[in-house]
Amino acid sequence: MAAVFKGCTIREYLGHKKKVHTVSWNSTGAKLASGSVDQSVHVWALDETGRSVDTELKGHQESVDQLRWEPVQPDVLSTASADKTVRIWDTRMSKCAQAIETRGENINIRWSPDGQHLAVGDKEDNISLIEMRKCKVLKNMKFGFEVNEMAWEQTGKLFFLTTGAGTVEVFLYADMLRQAEPSPVHTLHAHTANCYCIEFSSDGEKFAVGGADALVSIWNVKELVCEVTCSRLEWPVRTLSFSHDCNFIASGSEDPLIDIANVATSEQAHVIPCSAAMNTVAWNPKRLLLAFAGDDKDKLGREGVIRVFGYSS
Repeated sequence: MAAVFKGCTIREYLGHKKKVHTVSWNSTGAKLASGSVDQSVHVWALDETGRSVDTELKGHQESVDQLRWEPVQPDVLSTASADKTVRIWDTRMSKCAQAIETRGENINIRWSPDGQHLAVGDKEDNISLIEMRKCKVLKNMKFGFEVNEMAWEQTGKLFFLTTGAGTVEVFLYADMLRQAEPSPVHTLHAHTANCYCIEFSSDGEKFAVGGADALVSIWNVKELVCEVTCSRLEWPVRTLSFSHDCNFIASGSEDPLIDIANVATSEQAHVIPCSAAMNTVAWNPKRLLLAFAGDDKDKLGREGVIRVFGYSS
């Protein structure tokens, strides 16, 4: 086990009334956002001691399944909901700045690296590409196969899409905007079952894919080759996150633990015990703080608890 995690503790934050599906840190690492089945979004401002100020954002009419902070503006937050809308929030004013209607029940959302575009995926395998200057949907794409999470690589030129066939489809983003039916420039046969989640390291050199085969594969972005595989989990991998220094990757599933692995070797660096399936994990972009949430409850039996691992006792 890595010595860097020795003495780390876990703090709990409770604001939601039902299960939390998604957590995300803003670009400065000062704010943590969470979205829940209870239709609400909470923004937690944490100081160095772990004390928090909690702000509730209301507006969605259904479950908030994924949220992401704008990569350039640290106070702008996007949320994807089953109510067939995407909402853009200015968290300084606790206000919804834009509500963008989409085709279906949204489950995935991702910003382009420059913050100018937003991609949203729904339960019916539609992806909507949104231009953020006017908050306008540029294109809707219906895929004939299961599509899950998506992400741009660091330059914004390539767009990666995980599928139910165990592949990662790589597109030129410019082609996706211009062509009626764009074809991938690469198809990576990544896993033996559905690929569910994808995350890129902050240095732009690696990306990781989690699959229904309970594996986490770590890839070289430049070469598009798999370098190492983490195989300790026994259930489908739901959520991934790279640490700010790109040395560790956290993986969550239905296993009663979060696996923290060394990115270079795939060796286990730490284990966080859990009592239920994990829905979301997110490393802070500045420090070794890991936020996570799932189907578990706190000691009083309350749902909606968020935990942050890494504060020293």
